[in-house]
Amino acid sequence: MPSLSEVAEQQRAYWNGEGSAPWIKTQEERDQSLGPLGALAQAPLKLQSGERVLDIGCGCGGTSFELAAQVGADGHVLGLDISEPMLELAEQRRQAMGLDHVRFAAGDATHADFPGGPFDAVYSRFGVMFFAEPVRAFANIRAVMRPGGRLSFVAWRPLEENHWVKLGRDVVLRHVAPPPPMPADAPGQFAFGNRDRVERILGEAGFSEVRLTAVDQAFTVTTASDMDTALKAVTTRGASARLLADADEATLDAVRAELRPLLEPHLGPNGLQLGSAVWVVTAMVP
Repeated sequence: MPSLSEVAEQQRAYWNGEGSAPWIKTQEERDQSLGPLGALAQAPLKLQSGERVLDIGCGCGGTSFELAAQVGADGHVLGLDISEPMLELAEQRRQAMGLDHVRFAAGDATHADFPGGPFDAVYSRFGVMFFAEPVRAFANIRAVMRPGGRLSFVAWRPLEENHWVKLGRDVVLRHVAPPPPMPADAPGQFAFGNRDRVERILGEAGFSEVRLTAVDQAFTVTTASDMDTALKAVTTRGASARLLADADEATLDAVRAELRPLLEPHLGPNGLQLGSAVWVVTAMVP
């Protein structure tokens, strides 16, 4: 089993390599798809003009720009991510928008200095589940928040509750070998699925008033309304993408053929919509 430092390096290498390219290529569509889920975690912050906000796992910058609109030009937003290619796009977008109160920094939340604090609020849209050492990372985040600061993030509940991933994964596993088992607490897309674990992590990191709210709602996997694009979205994202990484064309054809009738009822003018299950997690700095 890899050490924590090896896991952290694997995450850094992935998001600075193959992991970043799909996000950069489809940034606008992914922001549109994830936006309604991200908004669930923005609402509890009740951001005010002039506040300072830290955006963890900001990616290509979309969430940072949303937060910047809420705190206004008198406020400040720092977007942090470990993916330098995604941050390059974020900075290009920032300059094009002329947003002087937004800044981006590359770094791991476990060790980052977070320039621009202390922060009134910390936000993340699906960016905290990849921490190799989550307690240390959240303790580091808490240290740059003011007393009474607010934390809010959205994270996926278990894979089995997320139809948008489970449907494709179940089909793929009928055509390829299953992956080796991973520890339940390994960093990854569904690492924060367990309520007790999330509560423990935030408590040990020094946060108080930790609350998890379960939300189930439709998720737009792709905004495209044609079947070919829908099939590509399901087979090139998340668990299915990893399982099919080395699949030959015959296997891919078989997977697509089985998926097609399953996706058809969920494909309409607004794209492919499947069920999602998330936690909206809030906490305070004592």
